[in-house]
Amino acid sequence: MKNKEERLILRTATLDDLEILKYWDRQAHVIESDPNDEWSWETELARNPAWREQLMAEIEGNPIGFVQIIDAEEEESHYWGEIEAGFRALDIWIGEERNLGKGYGTDMMKLAIGRCFEQENVKAILIDPLTSNVKAHRFYERLGFKFLREQQFGEDHCLVYWLEREEWIKSIEK
Repeated sequence: MKNKEERLILRTATLDDLEILKYWDRQAHVIESDPNDEWSWETELARNPAWREQLMAEIEGNPIGFVQIIDAEEEESHYWGEIEAGFRALDIWIGEERNLGKGYGTDMMKLAIGRCFEQENVKAILIDPLTSNVKAHRFYERLGFKFLREQQFGEDHCLVYWLEREEWIKSIEK
């Protein structure tokens, strides 16, 4: 269990994070959840497009995970296809397997979701776990994400989930 004193933060990823991100990319649990993506860290960490945030999750200065937030409409590869304004998409992972199951992913997602919905124009958040990643499906559903559709992204067969602003607001008002 997490120590109550631990405080998780999200900070901008930089080139100083290159080696740990490359190391995490080689971990079996990370490969299993994202087997076909090449992140090109050397290039991407040096870029700062307006449509994307790349964030390191840290506890007391120690990196434990990564979150990417993109504007699904503005993202340059049009990964999400033609989509209207007001949608964000998230990628998230915990770097070390020993940090799984400790609530860090939930904390990371809550911070990322809050960050997205701080912007009044954001209507909903999209995620796309692999169809085979049943643990991820349950994780996102516990956070309030609803199944939207199945979709093929390149070589990956995924389930697309979304979280609407109104649903998130209701959940935090409880």
